[in-house]
Amino acid sequence: MLTTPLQLTEASSIADRDSISKRESGVTEKSPMRLRMEALIKEKQNEIVAALQQLDPAHKFRMDTWSRPAGGGGISCVQQDGEVFEKAGVNTSIVYGTLPRSAIEKMRVNHKAIDPDVDSLEFFAAGLSLVLHPQNPNAPTVHLNYRYFETMDNDGKCNAWWFGGGTDLTPSYLYDEDAIHFHRCIKDACDKHDRGYYPRFKQWCDKYFYIPHRQESRGIGGIFFDDLDVEEKDQEQLFSFVKDCLVSFLPGYLPIIMKRKDMPYGEREKQWQQLRRGRYVEFNLVHDRGTSFGLNTPSARVESILMSLPLTARWMYMHEAEKGSREERVISVLKQPVEWV
Repeated sequence: MLTTPLQLTEASSIADRDSISKRESGVTEKSPMRLRMEALIKEKQNEIVAALQQLDPAHKFRMDTWSRPAGGGGISCVQQDGEVFEKAGVNTSIVYGTLPRSAIEKMRVNHKAIDPDVDSLEFFAAGLSLVLHPQNPNAPTVHLNYRYFETMDNDGKCNAWWFGGGTDLTPSYLYDEDAIHFHRCIKDACDKHDRGYYPRFKQWCDKYFYIPHRQESRGIGGIFFDDLDVEEKDQEQLFSFVKDCLVSFLPGYLPIIMKRKDMPYGEREKQWQQLRRGRYVEFNLVHDRGTSFGLNTPSARVESILMSLPLTARWMYMHEAEKGSREERVISVLKQPVEWV
């Protein structure tokens, strides 16, 4: 049975027009940045999932593809109760939508290119988000997120854009060599583009992932940045920077998980890991802007947003780490960030 191909009309949505453009011409260096970022995060999602699957071939990642009525969608790849990871999620999300005037006014604080005289604006957002919670308490949890946002005229022409993202490590037990390796890898990626990036974004990360009500950080940091636009560098330079950050992830984390995943541990270590995961949950649900933005987005896919939470966690009343213990050392570093490289 023959079907009539979708035709472009003046009433076609930007998402429809982008879909036709990708089907007919593919994505090239001359394509709009939104399509190039979408292609990049899907490519890196496939690479990362394939590498993680090799660590535990018996427990397959579940892959869910979903779509949004207003345009876009995503791919969620999740592994649960595996040999290496209690829970591992690697998600991509593509969102087309319309910003109301209230949101436009808030965004103009950081992005003056946004037209202040409109009541609504079309927008596009694309991101790759990853959280890995290992089974072994000696192996650290890791988080990664890189994203791109732009606003558009009705004809799809970009009028404001910015990049954000970062990656950070959250160990239950601290191994200095792991912290140094992880930070060195991301610093090397930063240094290719601007030697000021790593110290600046490392400090931003330490500040962002601070849990005020606990007076400690969620983990031992990495980098974090947001709202990088034309006032920072041009679009091609920032896209290249984000690409190199993504490329640095597997070399930065795989050697750590391979070294720690089979180390012996007991009930004490597992209980401590569960307590630290409780802190992870507290930050993500109370303070994380990404979680809040996602849950408040119309037609949000809640399962994908809450993928970041561990499968299990623990809260104990008035628990304190024993003086001089490995647990106490972790707490001391979380209360006073360290310069690892």
